[in-house]
Amino acid sequence: MDTNIALNVSSENLWSPPQSGAECSGGRTALELMKQEQAQNGIVTFSAQIDEMLGGGVPLGRITELCGPPGIGKTQLSIQLAVDVTIPEIFGGLGRQALYIDTEGSFLVDRVHRVASATVDHIKKVSETSDDPEMKQLAAQYNVDSVLSSIHCYRCHNHIELIAVVNILSDFIKQHNQVSLIVVDSIASHFRHGFEDMTLRNRLLAGLAQNLIKLASKHQTAVVLTNQMTTRIVKGQRSQLVPALGDSWGHLPTNRILLYWQDNIRHAYLCKSPSRPVACVAYQITGDGVRDVPSTSASSSNGGNKMLEEDASVAPSDPQVYTTRKRPHPP
Repeated sequence: MDTNIALNVSSENLWSPPQSGAECSGGRTALELMKQEQAQNGIVTFSAQIDEMLGGGVPLGRITELCGPPGIGKTQLSIQLAVDVTIPEIFGGLGRQALYIDTEGSFLVDRVHRVASATVDHIKKVSETSDDPEMKQLAAQYNVDSVLSSIHCYRCHNHIELIAVVNILSDFIKQHNQVSLIVVDSIASHFRHGFEDMTLRNRLLAGLAQNLIKLASKHQTAVVLTNQMTTRIVKGQRSQLVPALGDSWGHLPTNRILLYWQDNIRHAYLCKSPSRPVACVAYQITGDGVRDVPSTSASSSNGGNKMLEEDASVAPSDPQVYTTRKRPHPP
């Protein structure tokens, strides 16, 4: 198939100035935009520290990029978000659906089922501490099947399939208007190799990013992209790990989070955000999903790569920890 077909460039996609007498619509005041952002909740991660770092979870209407080496938890965090977006609003979630675009074959249903089961159990424990009949009713209706049926998945085997799927997402969201999260895991997989013409590759990537930015803004949907790391040689012939796809790509995501190991503990470093300060927090991957690192562990170097084998019973001591929503606010 001709790669240019995937570009889908036509006169309909090109901006042209309005004809004489035509009116431009869609303009909004800064005050209206501020009120809209303040009224929106982000998508929680089940790590209170990551949520606080982001100002209340992964924001809607923006692109958030997760960068890191293999095994650091990019897919685990993406799966956690896909499950958490389905949590009913009364429990601090959005009660919405997710679309997961898998480019590496890393979307494992067994793992999604495990995270969903832990989330459902947590919601039921929260409802048991409340006398609110609506909360109890919604908790009874919230189950693993309802979570899994709210996560749509596409498997893309090459860059042409990925571009084609992104091009139909607007129609997909119109048909599934409950979708509030789009995950692409990973954005780099089909663009790192096999391109002799790097100008074409960069053009395809830019078009892909612009479509995702438009989707996020138009539908107020959170877009989460995972990205791999690559080696760059800097002055003095010293090597350095940096996010893949180059510097030009780095300007496209709204938020960029670097995931890395330090003292055998996973860390999330918010290195780019238009509204939040630079920050770094620790987190861990347990059998139940993404969680905060206990304070005693965060200050020690024990555990190492065994974090993936943590006891599945690790859970918040206070059931309300992950139901208290923090509104996004300026630094």
